[in-house]
Amino acid sequence: MSGLSYAHGTSSTALLGDTIGRNLDRAVEEFGEREALVDVVSGRRWTYAEFGAAVDELARGLMATGVAAGDRVGIWAVNCPEWVLVQYATARIGAVMVNINPAYRAHELEYVLGQAGISVLVASLAHRTSDYRALVDQVRANCPTLRSVHYIGDPSWDELTTASRSVTAEQLAAREAGLSCDDPINIQYTSGTTGFPKGATLSHHNILNNGYFVGEMVAYTEQDRVCLPVPFYHCFGMVMGNLGITSHGACIVIPAPAFEPAAVLAAVQQERCTSLYGVPTMFIAELDLPGFASYDLSSLRTGIMAGSPCPVEVMKRVVAEMHMDEVSICYGMTETSPVSTQTRREDDLERRTGTVGRVMPHIEVKVVDPVTDVTLPRGRAGELCTRGYSVMLGYWDQPERTAEVIDAGRWMHTGDLAVMREDGYVQIVGRIKDMIIRGGENVYPREIEEFLHGHPKIADVQVVGVPDDRYGEEILACVIPRDPADPPTLDEVTAYCREQLAHYKIPRGLRILEAFPMTVSGKVRKVELREGFGA
Repeated sequence: MSGLSYAHGTSSTALLGDTIGRNLDRAVEEFGEREALVDVVSGRRWTYAEFGAAVDELARGLMATGVAAGDRVGIWAVNCPEWVLVQYATARIGAVMVNINPAYRAHELEYVLGQAGISVLVASLAHRTSDYRALVDQVRANCPTLRSVHYIGDPSWDELTTASRSVTAEQLAAREAGLSCDDPINIQYTSGTTGFPKGATLSHHNILNNGYFVGEMVAYTEQDRVCLPVPFYHCFGMVMGNLGITSHGACIVIPAPAFEPAAVLAAVQQERCTSLYGVPTMFIAELDLPGFASYDLSSLRTGIMAGSPCPVEVMKRVVAEMHMDEVSICYGMTETSPVSTQTRREDDLERRTGTVGRVMPHIEVKVVDPVTDVTLPRGRAGELCTRGYSVMLGYWDQPERTAEVIDAGRWMHTGDLAVMREDGYVQIVGRIKDMIIRGGENVYPREIEEFLHGHPKIADVQVVGVPDDRYGEEILACVIPRDPADPPTLDEVTAYCREQLAHYKIPRGLRILEAFPMTVSGKVRKVELREGFGA
């Protein structure tokens, strides 16, 4: 009889009991002269001693403007050094940093400012088509809690550092002494597909430990230099990235304000980065960049792929052509700080391409029947649930929504369909809501996507279910071709699938796209593919 789909990450390495500020103090003390932060675009650099001093200055500036422990401070900006300074400065003084999606427009901004009760906002001046100052001015009258706004690169930012002179180091230390590692320190709004997003509320303990253990799994030391093209707005950037890096005395490298494949490869080459992060679509864009082979990426040894499952063929190219022999796959969600499972350095290629790893230290995972919540035998598909230090405190000011996803046993229900193998490794087979039911057959899009990635004309593919009068749902393949001038035809895709897939899994529709609609954290918005291309 097969064992149950349950696993607990035992570990001889203890959880950290620090606040983020105290953990940074240890890094500054031990690695003071090593580089902590590099901004490639501006050329600015900070050692740990300089970074710690800049964090303290901003923390005292925020205190001087009246920010109390528990107050919400919003950060609405693209990747830049100031984003990182705000992250650590708010943690130092016990303020709750609220991550705001840089792509938000006025309506969404107004909702988050009001729902979180943000009193101070730090923002970029502009990015691409967004004029942040104009958008703030548009909604400010409807946000009574908002006291002040400080724009990066503007005199209003300098006001914070100037104000720091009125708060002493002793006053800052006294504030820190009153903080607990279990205090809420961060609100991240999940990208919902319907209705307004929910604010996942995370503590020092949640995110510091998750970042630390992600770093442990890839063996970070003070010798590592990590290139972060993923958005700081998301857990991938600020937890797995920033906190995973500083908790090991390594160096944060910011290649550009937003993802640009050429900027990423240039940053890795210039800064001799040892690790690179990205969602699969980022790695695909880097590998397909004209002139890719001209970049010297030999300094890389590891990195992290997350956000969505990585196609096998892409992973093989990353290992072979980007020198990332120890690349790791992480799986998680914002509500779990985020990582619950991760592949290990010693894992073979099959485990690092066919699974999302096994349970992380100090965390439990199980796979349950989505209807009965009964734990399933290993090898059976069901809903993945996770429990432990990483589970969020709850959705900010929304206890009813919290109760919908965290049960009485403190298990977080992910909504993901997963299989736990006999060896404890987990395979994600789709989202419960993305599962296609065609003529009574359950079809998991992930399986078809993996297979179609092997087609010579297909660079990337997403599979969705669209309404069908006969079968209830039919299968639509949305494809980005390798050569836009020679895209695959439906007949070619059908012929490719016919000998390898059951007939009910073969796509009956094909759409050729230049790009997929994405969330800011790099996840494909399948709901838009269904709505926009399923007619």
